[in-house]
Amino acid sequence: MSSLRPARADFSSGAGNTRARYRRILRFSAWHLAVTWWFELFLPRIGLVKIAERTRTRRMQRFARSFHVLAVDLGGLMIKVGQFMSSRLDVLPPEITKELEGLQDEVPAVPFAAIRALAEAELGVPLDAAFARVDETPVAAASLGQAHRAMLAPTAAADTGLTGVVLKVQRPGIDEIVDVDLAALRKVGGWLSHVRLVSDRVDMPALVEEFAATSLEEIDYLHEAASSERFAADFAGDERVSVPQIVWERTTRRVLTLEDVTAIKITDAAALHAAGIDPADVAPVFAAVMFDQMFTNGFFHADPHPGNIFVTPTGQVSETTGKQGFTLTFIDFGMMGEVPSNTRSGLRKLLIAAASRDGKGLVDAIRDVGVLLPSADTRELERAMTQLFARFGGMGFAELREVDPREFREFADQFGHVVRSLPFQLPENFLLIIRAMSLTSGVCSALDASFNLWDSVEPYAAQLIRDERGNVVSDLGRKALEGAVVAVNLPKRIDGLVTRIEDGSVAVANPGLERRVIRLEHMARRLVSAMLFGALLIAGALVRSDDVVFGTVLMAVSAVPLLHALFSGRRAG
Repeated sequence: MSSLRPARADFSSGAGNTRARYRRILRFSAWHLAVTWWFELFLPRIGLVKIAERTRTRRMQRFARSFHVLAVDLGGLMIKVGQFMSSRLDVLPPEITKELEGLQDEVPAVPFAAIRALAEAELGVPLDAAFARVDETPVAAASLGQAHRAMLAPTAAADTGLTGVVLKVQRPGIDEIVDVDLAALRKVGGWLSHVRLVSDRVDMPALVEEFAATSLEEIDYLHEAASSERFAADFAGDERVSVPQIVWERTTRRVLTLEDVTAIKITDAAALHAAGIDPADVAPVFAAVMFDQMFTNGFFHADPHPGNIFVTPTGQVSETTGKQGFTLTFIDFGMMGEVPSNTRSGLRKLLIAAASRDGKGLVDAIRDVGVLLPSADTRELERAMTQLFARFGGMGFAELREVDPREFREFADQFGHVVRSLPFQLPENFLLIIRAMSLTSGVCSALDASFNLWDSVEPYAAQLIRDERGNVVSDLGRKALEGAVVAVNLPKRIDGLVTRIEDGSVAVANPGLERRVIRLEHMARRLVSAMLFGALLIAGALVRSDDVVFGTVLMAVSAVPLLHALFSGRRAG
């Protein structure tokens, strides 16, 4: 992580507004840290804890609103910080996360003259030479960069096979702004690491570095382009998904040129109907594609909001359903999540437990993922999850809207209290999964008000169970085969050892070694037979639920190595 740390900002040579930006962030943080110290640490020590408790909600809401204003005013990484904080349900109370969850990454556009100058400096050629045309009005403007539609010059168009492209350019000076913001955040993180109230719950310097790594990847367009191609490779040959082609000859760390794949925004119901596509048909396909990314590929789009997903009609009508075919086109791969294989196994258990409404199983899976310390007392969490499933498990969005809001608040308060009382901190990628799943659910509900995410989760979980069962049987079979190979080769190896002992090539001081070696051979045979028996019996039991005949045969055959182990043991004794 340290390799991703940018150089410290040079405030002495920077502009005055850069220095003022740094100081403003620190002043804001210092003031609210002092307020928190006064109410949460000092007042309780002098017996005024009730004052702290009575004012806590109002103070947290005031802090969140103040930060919201600061983030919108400063832009840069401050908006990203707010969005990041809004997802930290593990360390921040709902009074803060609720206020910040609507923070939008929209800022005034940079004048095109500045965009042109930066793009030409990066590409090394005038824009008029690189492109036949560039629209001066941006199609999108955000705190880190903005995008313009363009057309490639004839030579580049002939080489790439593309004409219409999107030119994405970083905001001028964003590197310096990011450098300043991260320097300020590291300073604040250092302060907070000395506050026991915070340090007991979260490693703030590590959290800042986690955020820094994500942010630095997001402003590196070469990284985004590579992520785009990796994502495309994961879905190569999958007719459900398409990804814009990268024009590498017109791409640098600060400039990204890619195929213009603008089509129907995924939540534009009117346009979908006009194209002959039923939005209700799009929802389950989108959900399944997101599940594949997170639970199978282990590499997923972490920002699948409606602006980043298009629906492209294929022009082909299905012979079976008579409906218009379509492809989901993903764009903007700056924020991606990656799940290691061991974590992916835990996430599969999470999905299976959620699909089966198993509160205890869900908590066990969370522990397997590694976010809970072994010493954590999870009884309250298990109870909360069981109650949550009992009341809301299986409900679709339309059904949830009919529930009394007071019930949601009650469960949210209970769950939030339990989560914040446990000794754990969710990893960044786990939070990205939560973010991606939340956005997926929201998009699907916008497509179809009656959409029930459980209808997609349950068959997917069932498939995971079948896959896991197949993996277990495969592992047992492989281990049994390895054991059989050992059993076949072991007598030869032992005979060779005895031969070397007899011809004197191995010095032996114990004359009873040959007898012991023979006994070892019998023991090894019995051990292998016992292992084969167990493997065949378990494999048969697992397979029998899907294939009665084959499963029964495996269980019956398991008796052979069992009898051998028993008979061989008696004879050797």
